[in-house]
Amino acid sequence: MSSRLIVPSVIAVVLIAGVGRASAQPAFEHLRLVAPAAPGGGWDQTARAMQQVLQRAGIARTVSVENIPGAAGLIGLARFIGAEQGNGDTLMASGLIMLGAIVTQRSAVTLRDVTPIARLTGEYEILAVPISSPFKTLEDFIGAFKARPESISWGGGSAGGSDQILAGLIADKVGVDPRRVNYIAFSGGGEALSAILGGQVSVGINGLAEFAAQIEAGSVRVLGISSAERLPGLNVPTLREQGIDIEFENWRAVVAPPGLTAGDRQRLEAAVDAMVRSEAWRETLTRFRWIDRYLAGDAFVRFVDAEEARVRDILTRLGTGGEDAPTVSAAGPYPIIVLAGLSLCALAVVVRRDKSQNPHPKSHALGLGHWDLGCDRSRPIALVAAGLVLDLVLAERAGFVIASAVLFWFVARAFDPRHPLRDAAFAVTVSIGAYVLFGRVLDLPLPAGVLTGWL
Repeated sequence: MSSRLIVPSVIAVVLIAGVGRASAQPAFEHLRLVAPAAPGGGWDQTARAMQQVLQRAGIARTVSVENIPGAAGLIGLARFIGAEQGNGDTLMASGLIMLGAIVTQRSAVTLRDVTPIARLTGEYEILAVPISSPFKTLEDFIGAFKARPESISWGGGSAGGSDQILAGLIADKVGVDPRRVNYIAFSGGGEALSAILGGQVSVGINGLAEFAAQIEAGSVRVLGISSAERLPGLNVPTLREQGIDIEFENWRAVVAPPGLTAGDRQRLEAAVDAMVRSEAWRETLTRFRWIDRYLAGDAFVRFVDAEEARVRDILTRLGTGGEDAPTVSAAGPYPIIVLAGLSLCALAVVVRRDKSQNPHPKSHALGLGHWDLGCDRSRPIALVAAGLVLDLVLAERAGFVIASAVLFWFVARAFDPRHPLRDAAFAVTVSIGAYVLFGRVLDLPLPAGVLTGWL
């Protein structure tokens, strides 16, 4: 066993022994978990299950969950890499779906940019239809799909994820070109489930746990499950026993931010190791019908590398390899937008400064002639440039509100240096308003930085 596995395991034993004593101190006073998806999906379920177990087992005194939806986890991944670097008290849920999105979107941020901690669970996928669906069996559904592939819509999670991979594999097995699969991607498990139950798609694909309540309530009909054999207590036929020779399993993991110290990494690895060894976690696996796929250390790193190659091969064969997909980067389009806007601001400053050098009777009424004509005309441009540099430096670490407030204040100073306090109040107000507009109204998440939990 490598030293990287021995050290966390020893710490984990200490943690497990310690949590049984009332006087023991938790490994973390507060631990943050990031679910890079909307509430209701597999990552959200994983993060919230971890939250309960970590607190029940006494590994962390308090645990919070933050949802960052969008782009099959890539928005959350980019935010995580940019804003959480070096934070030793933060973990993010990840897994096969994110790996598929990385390949499909040709993402500039990948799982190589984070600190791998452990693979946690596996989960089989099911095909389900609302109870009112005309498809009574998988044979009915496949018959309709083979007759008119484009007329059948498949609803599931994000593009390139495990749900779409399974849809493509099924199409390939039944003799239909996977490129003809009419796959409709939803950003979260709750949204996908609503569409499936509402009959907005012909069939839904999702993890077993995400359909558990609906199966128990009898509101969906399960056509098949991707396990090798029938699961105990679940009277659902497998794809394989119905003539589609597929065994498929989604997996989920946790990763930590980049730039951790060796001590912080070992502490997080030990906490996760203690969690998966706890009785509370075993109960969680049983409740959600998750498969124990715990894998840590170098073995997990090798697994992720092998999975990326496997997923890339599958998606290429299925025609969803993302040859023309846009690249997703940690910074996104934000710096480009800022650069374009500030270029216009700088131009406006120069024009206004030129006018102030040649005042006319009306200039004072317009507020254009009050500057000292002897002032260095490069000062406004220097202030705008300084604001731009600080904005780009602070955007991910400090967050959008702080970085933008600094930027707006510098630009305001470039135009009119007389009211610094007024300009500061205006800059903060505009920054908060922009954050709320984009993050809460338009659903375009911006980095919260040090204000995470307050905004």
